[in-house]
Amino acid sequence: MKTRFIVPLVAFVVLAGILAYGVKRAPEKHFIASVMVGKPVPEFTLPSLTEPGKMVTSKELHGKPYIINVWGTWCYACREEHSALMSIQQLGQVPIVGVDWRDTDEDALAWLAQLGNPYSHVAVDKQGRLAIDLGVYGAPETFLIDAKGVIVHKHVGPLSVEIFKRDFEPKLKEQTQEGAS
Repeated sequence: MKTRFIVPLVAFVVLAGILAYGVKRAPEKHFIASVMVGKPVPEFTLPSLTEPGKMVTSKELHGKPYIINVWGTWCYACREEHSALMSIQQLGQVPIVGVDWRDTDEDALAWLAQLGNPYSHVAVDKQGRLAIDLGVYGAPETFLIDAKGVIVHKHVGPLSVEIFKRDFEPKLKEQTQEGAS
């Protein structure tokens, strides 16, 4: 009678151990593959939050690398990442384009007035069409776009200066070297 329970218990413990080992050894625990990496950024024309009456377009951004950061005032993790975006913007290496996702203009403007504006442009994506086209799972998500308009990297979750230096800077240097040759 005891063996009837021991065999499944031992099997469970062995499988749990294998799973735990695999999770612990996973090299990129915070990485979610994106089918968009290596593809052109979806073309967009969205209203500007900070320049009423103007539009932010993907075409105007072509020609130099830039970052797209999808955020919203309703997103706790976006507030967590905001100071890092301010620091990254101060590095002056690459412009950051904010995409205010499913938000009100009043809330977004108050947020930027209170916390500072790290963005060179802020596009308003009220219906979430651009976020859908980018394959966004949830805010915040950050994309590095090369000078040709191709997505070369995607980060899911709050961006930090350390993550920027580790994952984005090497790709930016590649872009600079390719542009020089």
